[in-house]
Amino acid sequence: MKPSAKIIAVSNQKGGVGKTTTAVSLCAALAASRVPVLLVDFDPQANATSGVGADPTKIPNIYHLVNGEAELDDVLVGTELPSLHLIGASPDLAGAEIEMAGLEERNHLLRDALEPARERYDFIFIDCPPSLSLLTINGLAAADSVLIPVQSEYYALEGVSRLTQTIELVRESVNGNLEIEGLLLTMTSRTNLSSDVAMELRGHFGSQVFDTEIPRNVRLSEAPSHGKPIITYDLASKGAESYLRLAREFLSRNGRGI
Repeated sequence: MKPSAKIIAVSNQKGGVGKTTTAVSLCAALAASRVPVLLVDFDPQANATSGVGADPTKIPNIYHLVNGEAELDDVLVGTELPSLHLIGASPDLAGAEIEMAGLEERNHLLRDALEPARERYDFIFIDCPPSLSLLTINGLAAADSVLIPVQSEYYALEGVSRLTQTIELVRESVNGNLEIEGLLLTMTSRTNLSSDVAMELRGHFGSQVFDTEIPRNVRLSEAPSHGKPIITYDLASKGAESYLRLAREFLSRNGRGI
């Protein structure tokens, strides 16, 4: 019997930190090593959906799975990487919060919807909205762990502090088993500020910070507009190299090797 998939929420309440880029790029890097991966876009902006070349207006999607209008097989979408599947999102998801708010099990709708997928994949990644919303709470309630992208900027630790407080609240109320998968430094550069942020983050969180850092990279910024993950857009770029390195580190932390 296949082991149950590990579910990882990719989350940061602060926008513009490389959250969706990380979700898409890490999933693609793992899939390139033939690791069966499912990417769940749970952000109404649907950037992860378009980022792997899918149409955000495609019906049905995660909205229809969560509200019971569709089954898992109805919403799974293939990508150019055979080992990577997607459950897409659309702007309709924004209205789901209003519909979910009055339901008794509103915090666990995503968890229950994804349960049948656990036996099909090794890892399931949820791209959460950049806010503290009912959608984000659902993502954290469904997850075994949370991966936190952190931009190398002055207010980085302040944002991480707020998110770790949220994680504690989620542990106390809806998901007592939620762990921190790791903190990932993104948009790093060769400036003193970037080095100082990295040093402060590692000093505060220690081994929870990934050794791999994601640099600022033009090709990494271009890839989403072409509907491609960085490793299929430009494999030789520094962005692709860094996410392939992150995939190896991620698997090593999870007792796996490439």
